[in-house]
Amino acid sequence: MNYPVWDVAFGASLLIAVVAILHVFVSHFAVGGGLFLVLTERKALRAQDAVWLEWLKRHTRFFVLVTVVFGAVSGVGIWFTIGLIQPTATSNLIHAFVWGWAIEWVFFFLEITAALLYLYGWDRLEPRRHLWFGWTYFLFALLSMVVINGMITFMLTPGRWVQERGFWEGFFNPTYFPSLFLRLSIAIALAGVYALITASRQPDAALKARLVRWSTAWIVPPFILFPVFVRWYLRHVPSDLWASATGPMPTATRNARFAVFFSVATLVVALLALIRPRRLHLAHSLVVVFLALGAMGSFEFVRESIRKPYVIANYLYSNSLYTSPMPGDGGYTPDGIDQAGVLATAKWLRTHELTGTNREAAGREIFRVECQSCHTPNAYRGIKGFLAARHWDEPKIQAMLGALDLMHNGVMPPFSGTGAERAALAGFLEALHPCEGTQAHIEDGKTVFQNNCGVCHRIQSAGAVFATLRSMAAPAATQALKDLPGLFPPMPDLKLSEQERTALIRWVDSQPIPKR
Repeated sequence: MNYPVWDVAFGASLLIAVVAILHVFVSHFAVGGGLFLVLTERKALRAQDAVWLEWLKRHTRFFVLVTVVFGAVSGVGIWFTIGLIQPTATSNLIHAFVWGWAIEWVFFFLEITAALLYLYGWDRLEPRRHLWFGWTYFLFALLSMVVINGMITFMLTPGRWVQERGFWEGFFNPTYFPSLFLRLSIAIALAGVYALITASRQPDAALKARLVRWSTAWIVPPFILFPVFVRWYLRHVPSDLWASATGPMPTATRNARFAVFFSVATLVVALLALIRPRRLHLAHSLVVVFLALGAMGSFEFVRESIRKPYVIANYLYSNSLYTSPMPGDGGYTPDGIDQAGVLATAKWLRTHELTGTNREAAGREIFRVECQSCHTPNAYRGIKGFLAARHWDEPKIQAMLGALDLMHNGVMPPFSGTGAERAALAGFLEALHPCEGTQAHIEDGKTVFQNNCGVCHRIQSAGAVFATLRSMAAPAATQALKDLPGLFPPMPDLKLSEQERTALIRWVDSQPIPKR
């Protein structure tokens, strides 16, 4: 509400995801790869293996190019994108952890300095001093992760910070240690995954076989520990957030399945390299890398989707409205916007008043302010496709907007604004895909349920509402559906036709759910 909206045609949240996933995939390698370098060099020095050291020198160049160059640029890219797309959340993170960020930037400066000195020191420094620079690099890379992990986990589990606003209450939050150990294990595994790339380019078949076996030894143990750390992590996720993530729109659980698939596939394909290690091709190693990227990306999507509808859980919604800010926060709450109106409150709009002639323009502006942080009209998380599948006309859209915080088990913030603004938004959304329903969508009870009820309920666990309907005779249940808020107060005042209500009751009665 306090900042301009940056229009990203294909989806602002998708842009953040792409930049962030690529960065964390490299930044975790920066930590695990640092440990890999020093332990591998020490191993080669003890064996007085000059050939192995020569390979490690080339691997160091690859490591520095990926982590120091691409890693630093993509890190700046994260700040650029979140500052433009989620300025309110970025401001909160900076103000809550300003000294934490300052310390991390010092660690990062020392980290890249040590990395460059380690690269420069090959053939120029005695082995003991060269290893010292390697250990120095790893120490500061690890400390950077230790610090950043506190801010990342804070967004999902701010814990007592919401009430006390203390640095340490937010930093050492409930998921801090589970996340730290999980990310350290990922970092170690990625050290082996990336090493397979340079190992596959080694022309000496005997050395390549040794490198493949050494690299794979870094991959297997972390994968064995992943389930332990993931279970530890999920046990500290608040139950209400996990319940919403596994509701009618189970984005988190779907991405969790992807994470499991890609993790298992990464391990299996990496182990296949041991069958003929002398003949490992670059294509094989790149498949391992892309599978690992899929696993990392899926994990990050799980973490992000669990947090919905918040950017900072139980404090800041994804549309930059606060749940209940303390004095000095300078933000707005949904209740405050309901009274003042979103058009009159948001500062960076082209339309600040709703009149009879600018209804469509006002609806578009409301969409930009309230919805565009997660949705696009017809691209990533597009509203057009969602409405096309449900045949909602403008009155239904307007009714559903009044229950956004119930839809999909609470993964969206409540709509904030006046009744006239909600109607204007409904008109804009309906214009994206005018309702073109067929007779089937009002006569088939299953279709009626999916189009109108399925966004909040699942028939297998519909609970009291459907138990109440099944306890009535069919005519009485059909009549009760005329007044949904009277049946269950939080529900939207959705006006179903006589045909829709009759078909829905007939279908509900046919389902294998217990009567009350």
